Amino acid sequence: MNRPRPTAGYAELDPCTRAIYCRALAALRDARIPFLVGGAYAFARYTGIVRHTKDFDVFLHRRDVVRALDTLARAGYQTELTFSHWLGKAYEGEDFIDVIFSSGNGVAEVDDTWFEYSIEDEVLGLPVLLCPAEEMLWSKAFVMERERFDGADVAHILRARASGLDWPRLLRRFQDHWRVLLSHLILFGFVYPAERTLIPAEVMQELLGRLRDELDTASPCDRLCQGTLLSRAQYLDDLEREGYLDARRLPRGKMTDEAIARWTAAIEEPRAASEPHDGR
Repeated sequence: MNRPRPTAGYAELDPCTRAIYCRALAALRDARIPFLVGGAYAFARYTGIVRHTKDFDVFLHRRDVVRALDTLARAGYQTELTFSHWLGKAYEGEDFIDVIFSSGNGVAEVDDTWFEYSIEDEVLGLPVLLCPAEEMLWSKAFVMERERFDGADVAHILRARASGLDWPRLLRRFQDHWRVLLSHLILFGFVYPAERTLIPAEVMQELLGRLRDELDTASPCDRLCQGTLLSRAQYLDDLEREGYLDARRLPRGKMTDEAIARWTAAIEEPRAASEPHDGR
């Protein structure tokens, strides 16, 4: 189900904030840096739900991060590589642009596929490419912090886009983390009982089949905690006191010890300085 472009809601955006965002997009475009628009703007396009935040999310390849931040600095923004494993920022006053190239848990790294399946659209009067709905679902599905749970976003995207999703690609994205996807699909049927058939039966059968197969499979020997892929804070006790292995850590995950330490230390930092509102 395709929803109409929610352009009316953005007419209410503060003119100064709008100009800050547009100037950043123009700078990246003129520098020929490939980027995608995500966050609240892509979410609004896919679901029709408009919400205003103090940030604007652009997604790009890791290889383009330094060049993008340098470009925005030359355009007059204060810039920083906030977290070396996934996020940079460009500030002007209280408004800022999040420059995202992965996710806080290191799982949903931006790659060529994001661009291959991106959608042409218009944001703030400018032609842009939007993050694909499948990749938005993939990254949002893992956000289960105590203070933030993106399950409602996942459910809204599913309700609006399930019939047109590339389900084989979505399954490939989750790979060994398929239980996370299954949990959201089960919750979707609880949240919207009348729409539960929007989820293809073959997808549910595939995932439930994997669950059944596990009943006949021995549990892994390693005491691994994958909760850290869902929350950077709520499973620290399992690592520190119980001695579980951290699923984020290389080589099993994608994060170095240094990146994990920096990301953990930032838990106590003000939210605006540590993470985007809608970008993961």
